[in-house]
Amino acid sequence: MKDDKDNIELSAVEDHDGILTIRGGGARRDWNGIHYKQGMSAKNVGTKTLSANIATIPPGAVASAHIHVGFEVILYIVEGKVRHEFGSGLKQVLENEDGDFIYIKPGVPHEV
Repeated sequence: MKDDKDNIELSAVEDHDGILTIRGGGARRDWNGIHYKQGMSAKNVGTKTLSANIATIPPGAVASAHIHVGFEVILYIVEGKVRHEFGSGLKQVLENEDGDFIYIKPGVPHEV
């Protein structure tokens, strides 16, 4: 899987005088073992600290440990279950399932 986290399609963003839209969830890209549909972040719509994307994690796949530096993430589980190992040494565990929202603060080490 190609790791193209910096490959952001800027032309996909429509600016309607302050209301910004990406139709159909945006371009597809891969990062850290996860399939994404490009969402909205500082890179394409100028959010200050929020990143919102559509992610598909294949069954059994793992997004290795990482930290979001300078931005926060909100996730919504559409289908299935996800296990986060997080915190110092990834010793804390949280499991979420469809219908759950997850908020990850900047600087929290985690693995999905």
